[in-house]
Amino acid sequence: MKLIRSIGRRLGIGNKFLDWRCFLRNPALAVLIAIAASAPAGAADPASARTPPPDVHVAYATDPKAYLVEPLDVHPRTLLTIVEQLRQTHFLDKKIDDALSSETFDNYLDMLDGGRAYFTAQDIAQLEKYRYKLDDALIRGDLAPAFEIFNLYQQRMTERLQFLLDDLADGIDDLDFSTDESMTVDRKDAPWPADRAALDDMWRKRLKAAVLTMKLNGKPLPEIRELLTKRYGNRLKQAAQTKSEDAFQLYANAFASTYDPHTQYFSPRTSQNFNINMSLQLEGIGAVLRSEDEYTSVVELVPAGPADKSGLIKPADRIVSVGQGEDGPLIDVVGWRLDDVVELIRGPKDSVVRLEVIPHTATDPSITKVISITRDAVQLEEQAAQKKLLTLNRGGKEHRIGIITVPTFYADFKAIQQGDPNYKSTTRDVRRLIEELKKEGIDALVIDLRNNGGGSLQEADAMTGLFIESGPTVQVKSANRRPSIYADNDGEVAWDGPLAVLVNRLSASASEIFAGAIQDYERGIIIGSQTFGKGTVQTLIPLNRGQLKVTAAKFYRVSGQSTQHQGIIPDIEFPEIYDVERIGESSLEDALPWDMIQPAVYPRGNSIQPLLAELNARHQKRVADDPDFEYLRALASKAREEANRTEVSLNEAIRTAEQKREEAWRLNLENALRAAKGQPPLKALDEIEEETASLLNPTDEKDPAEDALLRESGQILVDYLQLTRQVALAEHRP
Repeated sequence: MKLIRSIGRRLGIGNKFLDWRCFLRNPALAVLIAIAASAPAGAADPASARTPPPDVHVAYATDPKAYLVEPLDVHPRTLLTIVEQLRQTHFLDKKIDDALSSETFDNYLDMLDGGRAYFTAQDIAQLEKYRYKLDDALIRGDLAPAFEIFNLYQQRMTERLQFLLDDLADGIDDLDFSTDESMTVDRKDAPWPADRAALDDMWRKRLKAAVLTMKLNGKPLPEIRELLTKRYGNRLKQAAQTKSEDAFQLYANAFASTYDPHTQYFSPRTSQNFNINMSLQLEGIGAVLRSEDEYTSVVELVPAGPADKSGLIKPADRIVSVGQGEDGPLIDVVGWRLDDVVELIRGPKDSVVRLEVIPHTATDPSITKVISITRDAVQLEEQAAQKKLLTLNRGGKEHRIGIITVPTFYADFKAIQQGDPNYKSTTRDVRRLIEELKKEGIDALVIDLRNNGGGSLQEADAMTGLFIESGPTVQVKSANRRPSIYADNDGEVAWDGPLAVLVNRLSASASEIFAGAIQDYERGIIIGSQTFGKGTVQTLIPLNRGQLKVTAAKFYRVSGQSTQHQGIIPDIEFPEIYDVERIGESSLEDALPWDMIQPAVYPRGNSIQPLLAELNARHQKRVADDPDFEYLRALASKAREEANRTEVSLNEAIRTAEQKREEAWRLNLENALRAAKGQPPLKALDEIEEETASLLNPTDEKDPAEDALLRESGQILVDYLQLTRQVALAEHRP
C-alpha cells in the first residue's frame, strides 16, 4: 500500500485515484503496460535478456502435452477477489449473468486468436458450450473452462507453427509470386476458417506474404528461410515456456475488459514491470508499448524522452526487430511476448538500441526503416513547459503571439514534501512564462497541448485557474455518488487576454480537462483535431497475487459533458493525420460511452461563439492554398485511404509497383512542399528521414513560424483580435 500511495503522490492526485499517461492506451489484450525503462535494482544482467533463443534450423516434432497448463492453487481465490473487487469498486454496476458470460467468452477468444488464424469453425462450435456458463464459473472461482479453451489454443498454435516450420524445411524456392493471390490484412471480423484445410491455405498465404515482404526488402531466399525458421522456432519454444500465470492473466482480463478497456489484472511479473514504470525511473527510450496482433506497437512517447526527442518513431509504429549498439545484429521480435520485447529494449543510459519499425504511415509491411536511439533518463526539467514568441505581420501591423508548450502536467512532489519553496510544477512554470511573455509585449497567447497525454489532475485544475477568475474546473464522479467538483477560488488571473489552446489526437486526460474547461467558459479558442477521449479515472488495488487496476470514476466537464470517448471537439479543426481507428479511446473495445451529468454552476462568457463562423471562414480561406496545409490534407487523405485497405497482394510485380508508387507519392509530396518554400528537391526517401524530423513534432527546437499549426493558430488569434475590436467599435458607435 505504501507503494500505491507513493505512486499517487508522484502523480499528484492523492491516494485514491491514479490518472497518468500509462493508463491511457492499453486495451485488455495487452499483456503488459510497458515503458522501455531501466531494469530494477537486483535484476538479472540485461545482456542475458538480450540473448535470443538458440537457432532453430530444422522443424522438430512436439509433444502436445508439453504445452498444456493447469491453474495454480491460488488462482481460484484470486479470481474470486477480482470478481468481488469489480462488483464493489468499478464505475459500472454490471450483473454477472449470461450477457456478461457471452461477452467474456468473445473477449477471451479475441485475446487468444483475434486474427482468427488458429481456431477453426469446428473448434468454436466445440467451445460454444461455455458461452453462457462462464458467469457461473466466475462466481465459483472455477477455472476449468478457461484453461480448457487456453490449452486448445496452445495446441492449435503449436500445430500452426509446426506447419510453417515443416514448409520452411521443404524449402521456399518454389513459391510462385507471379500468381494473382491476395491475403486479408485484418481478419478481426472475418469468419472462422471452416476446417484444417482452410487453415492450411490461410497459413500458406501467411508464409508466402512473410517471404515476399523480406524479398521486397532485398533479402535473398536462403537468408529469408533462415530468418523465418528462427522466428517460428523461437515462437514454438516460447509457447513451451508458457506458464499457468499467462493463461490466468489473459482470462482475468477477458472478464475485466467487459467493464472497460482500462480495467486490468496484473500478474506478479506484470505488476513488477508496471511499478517500475510508474516510479518514473525512466532510463531507456521512453515509450509505452503494447501487443497488437503479432507485433509490438508504440502506444505513446514519454514527453522529452529519448524516443520523443529523436523524432524518428511515432505512435502506431510497429517494431519488427531490435539490435544492441551501432552494429549489433537485429533480432526479429515478431510474435514475441511483450515483456520479452521490453527486456530487449531496456538498457543503461548512453547505450544505443536500434529498432527496425514499420512506420504507421506505411501502406505495405515491407516498408520498414531502422532507427537508432540513445537510451537516457527522462529528467523532470526536460518535461517542463517552455515558451516561444511568434511575430506575425498583418496589414502593416506587428502582432506578438506568445506560445507556451506544455508536454505533460507535472509537479515535483518530492520537493513539495521536503518543503522546497522553489518546487517545479506545471502551473508555477506556466505562470512564470506568462509573466515573461507579458514583458515581451504579447497580444495573445497559445497553450500548446499537442501530444500531452495528461498527468496530474491537480495541475490541470490549477492551470485552468490561471485563466479564469474563479469557478469550477472539472467534475469527478464515482459510481452511485454525487460528483466531486474541483474549483479555482483564488480570484487571480495570470492572463486575461486572447487565448487559444492547440490540441491533437494524442492530447488526453488532464489535457482534455484543461481544454474542456477553457471551451466551456468560452475563455479561449480550441484549435486542432479531436482529442484522445480518455475520461476515466483508475485506482490500483493490491491483491493476494498481483494487483487490479479498476476504473472507479469518470471525468466530466463543468458543462456536464464527459470527456470520455468523444474527447474535446475543437472550435476550429485542423487536418487529422493520425489513424483514429487505431489511436484514441474510440478505437478501444468496450470503452465506456460518452454521457452527461448535471452541469456545475459557472460563469460562461459569450465572446467566442458569436465569432466562430467568421473565424472558421477566414481560416479556411487562408489555408486553402497554404502549402503546409495542402501537405497535411494529403497525409490525412492518405491515412484514411490506407485505413480502409483490407487486402494485400501476394504478387511480386504488383507489390513492387505499389511500393514504387508509394515512394514516388511520398517523395513528390515532400518536394512539392519544399518547392513552395524555395528549398531544393530531395532525390530519395532516405533524405526525407534525415532532413525532416517532422512538420508535426512540437518538441522540435525551431522557430514557431516554421511550425504550420502554431503559425496558423497565431493567425486565428490575430483574426480574433481584429474581430473583437470591430465588435467593440460597433458597440460604442453612436
